[in-house]
Amino acid sequence: MDFYYLPGSAPCRAVQMTAAAVGVELNLKLTNLMAGEHMKPEFLKLNPQHCIPTLVDNGFSLWESRAIMGYLAEKYGKDDKLYPKDPQKRAVVNQRLFFDQGTLYQRFADYFYPQVFAKQAPVPDNEKKMLDALDFLNTFLKDSKFVAGDELTIADLSILATVSSYDVAKVDLSKYPNVASWYARLRKEAPGADVNEAGCKEFAKYFEK
Repeated sequence: MDFYYLPGSAPCRAVQMTAAAVGVELNLKLTNLMAGEHMKPEFLKLNPQHCIPTLVDNGFSLWESRAIMGYLAEKYGKDDKLYPKDPQKRAVVNQRLFFDQGTLYQRFADYFYPQVFAKQAPVPDNEKKMLDALDFLNTFLKDSKFVAGDELTIADLSILATVSSYDVAKVDLSKYPNVASWYARLRKEAPGADVNEAGCKEFAKYFEK
């Protein structure tokens, strides 16, 4: 299956880790946003929203990383551990995915991306909101080994991609001990962890400029 991506992107890294977890090989299609490759007619036919990551599986096109992760886990997972079928367990996984999308990753982007990509001054209020998000995650991990319970799920892989981006940006994770210990484990043990680490090195280049 074709996977349109950028290696530094946290959502792309999350999908790549999910593919590793279910044993699916992705045909990587590097997509240069700066060159406008996502606006070409052939790409717009696949994804009229012209965003990455985008997956094309035997003619079926899907975008939004967490939707792709759920699809891969349901279609190709050997069991339902990554994305449980039990309604309550799945609800918790979904809550964590939505938390990542709308809070943890979004607040990281709101604080850092204007500085990195538009050379704007940091906004202290946005920094506080971002750190509050880490505090929420620290609470989620207080009594469980993984972000949505005692089994690794796609929520861990999505949040791992985000937290590793925080690490690249040199946010002090030691202030959030549950997050720090979870991150130390998963950055080594998660399926596709090496792909995530390699992508983080690409992502770090934006912070070096």
